[in-house]
Amino acid sequence: MSKTWYPVVDYEICEECGTCVGMCPHAVYDLEKNPVPLVVNSDGCIEGCHGCGSKCPAGAITYFGDNTGWTPPNGKKETSDSCGCGGDCSDNKCSCK
Repeated sequence: MSKTWYPVVDYEICEECGTCVGMCPHAVYDLEKNPVPLVVNSDGCIEGCHGCGSKCPAGAITYFGDNTGWTPPNGKKETSDSCGCGGDCSDNKCSCK
């Protein structure tokens, strides 16, 4: 887990759909504020994971500490069961720990 990697939400373009909150198996977002994506556990984010940003239909999520060149897909939803980290994350059982 990383203190140097976590999602940053651009609330000006966020649609508050709750996709990011609902898909993150690492409790990074405050579930009680759903659908508003409020980051409350940045330490829970897995370094290198682009899962919530890849699923965001508005492209409103980038990552503090990201120097990979990744950019939000801006409306292109992933259709796989992966959280974006490359592991098998189906049924919210992420293997990227």
